[in-house]
Amino acid sequence: MNVFRAASGGRGTLCAEILASLGSRACVALIAAGIAACAGSGEGLDANGRPLAPEGSGAVPLSADFDSIQANIFTPICSLCHVGGGAPEGLRLDAANSFNLLVAVPSTEVSSLDRVKPGDPNNSYIIQKLEGHAAVGAQMPLGGPYLSASIISFIRQWISDGAQPSAVPAAKNLLITSIVPEDAERVSESPPQIMIAFNHDLDVSQIDRRSVHIERLMPDPSCEAAQRIAARVTLSSINPKVLMIWPSRPLVAGHYGLIIDSASPLRFSDLAGQTLTIRTENGSGKSVISSFDVEDPP
Repeated sequence: MNVFRAASGGRGTLCAEILASLGSRACVALIAAGIAACAGSGEGLDANGRPLAPEGSGAVPLSADFDSIQANIFTPICSLCHVGGGAPEGLRLDAANSFNLLVAVPSTEVSSLDRVKPGDPNNSYIIQKLEGHAAVGAQMPLGGPYLSASIISFIRQWISDGAQPSAVPAAKNLLITSIVPEDAERVSESPPQIMIAFNHDLDVSQIDRRSVHIERLMPDPSCEAAQRIAARVTLSSINPKVLMIWPSRPLVAGHYGLIIDSASPLRFSDLAGQTLTIRTENGSGKSVISSFDVEDPP
């Protein structure tokens, strides 16, 4: 997973070691921007590399399940940096998005490895970065204190047990539960992946690149046609609730839309045959389900 070097004291926070890929140039840019929440000093860890729960937080005990790991590690520490439009490499570890952006999703630093590979902690990039034997970069957090072996063992065991998600009752109808980048969001750099999460497993036979695409939207559609962006659409058999769209090249600064074409013969549908309700706009046969802005680099 890509990493974030702390800005002071050389010690780092746990958000650095859990999260994926941040190259050195991007790291310097974030530090220069003064992201105080991620500044070093080991905040969030005791001297032995164990997470500290805030007083009165009521945090659940650390155990080898996703809810506990989210509550004790990802939410209070990692998501200080890896959240919203400035999340490094588009990897957000807030409770709404972390599972879908970790499990069975290729690392942007070593694309041959998944960030979390269910059942295989040794080949999960998150573990390699935590334990300090990844092919790219150093053990995280840079300079320590490092996450203790006993704490890493909880994450290892969760992965060995299949990296199961939280148990959430499914709604009756097929719905979109989250999109990254979020609608009307501004992101500080081109997202390496765009995610659409659903509440039901999707029917993989109904998904291909015609199902959804990215367009660069012009301020005045009457003056210039929208520009379609080539992208790869994937649906993992391990987490079939999540559709990933991978742009073929970095998105330049501009305004973009995530488009569903209602004229396509393919539909988003779940395994029971329920289809996603799509509302078209202005008789165009297209629906912009989300739009976002990529900002100019600093």
